[in-house]
Amino acid sequence: MKSWEDPRIVRGMTAQLAKRRERIAAGETPLGWKVGFGAPASMQRLGLQAPLVGYLMQAALLPSGSSVSIASYSKPVLEPEIAVRMARDLPGGSPPEAAGTAVKELMPAIELADLDPAPTPDNLDLVLEGDIFQRQVLLCSSTRPGASVSGLTSRLIRRGAEVARTTEPEALTGKLVDLVAHVASTLAAFGERLAAGDIIITGSITPAVTIERGEVGIAHALDPIGEVSVKFTWA
Repeated sequence: MKSWEDPRIVRGMTAQLAKRRERIAAGETPLGWKVGFGAPASMQRLGLQAPLVGYLMQAALLPSGSSVSIASYSKPVLEPEIAVRMARDLPGGSPPEAAGTAVKELMPAIELADLDPAPTPDNLDLVLEGDIFQRQVLLCSSTRPGASVSGLTSRLIRRGAEVARTTEPEALTGKLVDLVAHVASTLAAFGERLAAGDIIITGSITPAVTIERGEVGIAHALDPIGEVSVKFTWA
């Protein structure tokens, strides 16, 4: 069985994409897609063969350095990620090699999510319908051409100190080109397509960071490309 043939995925993606189409029909502009729960431990715990796929809307995009009120969040979390911008359409069933050549550029990203309710094997359809907890996304204005992560170092800066560093940014998420191919195939299975210009945020490089009460901001550097940051307000 393909990952997208899981009955939970079928129910959740069908409902999720119907909501996306309604939002577009109402005048909203799509931004791209997101990958969620792709870490091996998360997939094992949730009974998944592959990561979940959600969508991004332009309304969720904020410039680096923006202030975000998280007073309404129940369980605010931050994920430092690599974002991909597509150079051209990628059909479902494309191999990873084709996915790599279809990528225009990479950039550091931050996703903010509200992890409520906690995901379980029994509520994955509802998690998908709710777009995998997506709230905001911030992208760095600096990019690097191509799909290779060779030579990249991810650093997470919190309370003025570096709290995480890795020279293997795919260690937790899986290979970036595999993720791009997976997004294309999942979308194709539900009547959508991965298109030129689409952004994909490819999953958290570290375990999701719980944003603590009173915290003022976090930054994610993807050296040597650049840094993206977010500030928090609690009003």
